[in-house]
Amino acid sequence: MVKGPTGRALAEDGIGIGIATNNVAEYRAAIEGLASALALGARRVLLRADSRLLIEQLAGRFRVKNPTLIHLHEEARSLIRRFEHVAFEHVPRAFNKEADRLANLGVDEWLAGPGRDHVPSGPAPGLFD
Repeated sequence: MVKGPTGRALAEDGIGIGIATNNVAEYRAAIEGLASALALGARRVLLRADSRLLIEQLAGRFRVKNPTLIHLHEEARSLIRRFEHVAFEHVPRAFNKEADRLANLGVDEWLAGPGRDHVPSGPAPGLFD
């Protein structure tokens, strides 16, 4: 979701990305939001997310070790460099309900379309199994 200076929603989308970790989903959402903000002509951005890992990594306070996240981090940083200023803010999930709603719409869309034949795997084995 991209909001303008007054708090009015300028763009929103819930995109189904298929099977992915929550961290990959958070990065994809940030990348889509940054790209939308650029397309709308934004020059200054406050990126808010309920993923502390995402916020800390994009702000440069945490290292990125996962190979998949390294690629997504580089993609996000290349978008960030195109703005005059980007600030990062971690928000508790309870205060991020609009983004959570959009994420659920994306999942539902994927499950109704490309993921309709997906069969979830069983539960993960126990530590000592």
